[in-house]
Amino acid sequence: AAKRRGALIIAQVNPNMPHVLGDGIVDVDDIDIGVFVDASLPTASMPSPGPLARQIGDRVASRIRDGATLQVGIGAVPDAVVAQLPEDIHVGELLTDSIRLLDEAHTLDDRVVTGTFAMGTPALYEWLDDNPRVRLLRCETTNDPGIIAGQPKATSVNTALQVDLFGQVNATRVGTKIHSGVGGSTDFLVGAMHSPGGQALITMRSWHPKANRSTIVDTLDSPVSAIQPSVIITEQGTAELFGNSQNEQARQLIENTAHPDARDHLWQRAREFGLA
Repeated sequence: AAKRRGALIIAQVNPNMPHVLGDGIVDVDDIDIGVFVDASLPTASMPSPGPLARQIGDRVASRIRDGATLQVGIGAVPDAVVAQLPEDIHVGELLTDSIRLLDEAHTLDDRVVTGTFAMGTPALYEWLDDNPRVRLLRCETTNDPGIIAGQPKATSVNTALQVDLFGQVNATRVGTKIHSGVGGSTDFLVGAMHSPGGQALITMRSWHPKANRSTIVDTLDSPVSAIQPSVIITEQGTAELFGNSQNEQARQLIENTAHPDARDHLWQRAREFGLA
């Protein structure tokens, strides 16, 4: 696109970058100036999930079927999920060390592993380098809900900051301040919900220790990121949203996923809303 507008194409050339197949391949004839920069790549450690993350991971992994196409976010809970997956899984969007470990354990099926970006340890970058099993593609492809819906048993696993009694999800803001970009979570939620056998899972802890408050709330005080995924999963349990009435959704959110310290208040608000 820049070439068509007569722009100058300047490329940073870093020998530490892995050579990854896919849409990131650029022909040297398209480059006007190459700037050599020998710099270390940013890395992300792979901390061991704590007990709450492992509890959530157990519940999520038990719902993922053989042959599923999986999208997971980054963090302790997704890592805990990936560590306990069944065999014969395909993945999409973000590639992390947990995906590398799946491949090394021969848990992934024989389809090409696709993503749109990668972040992790030096071992991940070594695994990516010239790996014929991996393709990094433009997010217009990996995050296209129509393409996602065409994948077998597409399953998205994402986290959130809050979920309210109406099944609305806030994954981006704390009050009026942006905490995290939307990313691909909404794309994969829509795609997974339209995939035959697909499901969209929102995972989070039931209590936010720093804010000292419940993550299951009566109504959101921040903009809505998504509405009514398949299920909400916390260390307390699972709330089945898809296919249930508003009242049943609220009941399951309170009884199955909310922290015990928040349930009395949530029941009071549910009655005020006509949900109980």
